[in-house]
Amino acid sequence: MSSFGFCNLSIVPCRRETSDKSEMVTQLLFGEYFEVLEEYKNWVRVRSGIDNYEGWIDRKQYQGISKETYQSLKKGPSALTADIVGVITDISEDISFPVTVGCILPFLKGKEFTIEKKKYQYQGKAVTPSGKIKRSDIVEDAYTFLNAPYLWGGRTPLGIDCSGFTQMIYRLNGMHLNRDASQQVEQGEALSFPEEAQPGDLAFFDNEEGRITHVGIVLNNSQIIHASGKVHVDKFDHLGIYSEEKKTYTHNLRVLKKMF
Repeated sequence: MSSFGFCNLSIVPCRRETSDKSEMVTQLLFGEYFEVLEEYKNWVRVRSGIDNYEGWIDRKQYQGISKETYQSLKKGPSALTADIVGVITDISEDISFPVTVGCILPFLKGKEFTIEKKKYQYQGKAVTPSGKIKRSDIVEDAYTFLNAPYLWGGRTPLGIDCSGFTQMIYRLNGMHLNRDASQQVEQGEALSFPEEAQPGDLAFFDNEEGRITHVGIVLNNSQIIHASGKVHVDKFDHLGIYSEEKKTYTHNLRVLKKMF
């Protein structure tokens, strides 16, 4: 078995333990690559080459690749799928399947790319982020995820958690965020007051024990867009997130971060 792998399916669940019943801690999306750390029966423990996140995946749900291919993939930058849903065709097997926004299209030339002699074709809009981040683009991309249902460990518009949401929006704009809110809060530059925050900055929230448990993207007019129940917009101030529906604060503000 190869000690490196490539996600060749639309979405692959990564679990905490070696069981289909185990908690899904994150997802691998098509085009993401990883190192295989351990094997156990039908499972392999992997470490993502994107954000170093670890989890167990079914050994039938990936394509093994060489160390050389893995290192080439890490060098990037790669094109990304830009449509909410696009279609990839495995040319050698003549099989087509859907992929969601933010999947990686490595070595893309025109509409085609090759991984370990396996040829693929992408039908849909693709973008290669320039690294020049515009706040308006972050906000615009965030709004495309509106109403996406909350899913613990999710990273797609079909189901996403709070930090998966911020991570994917930043990815589409050419910036890397770590996977969990408790990891993302270690990035960027802290702001002293909510009034300093600009659209696209991140707000982090803690629980009663002081642990960072939630993150959202700051908008204009004292609003925030975040994944809680679904991706939606709420009021936001120095105390935290205020739900008009519930007539109460739902999340306690801990810190605001400027990421770029």
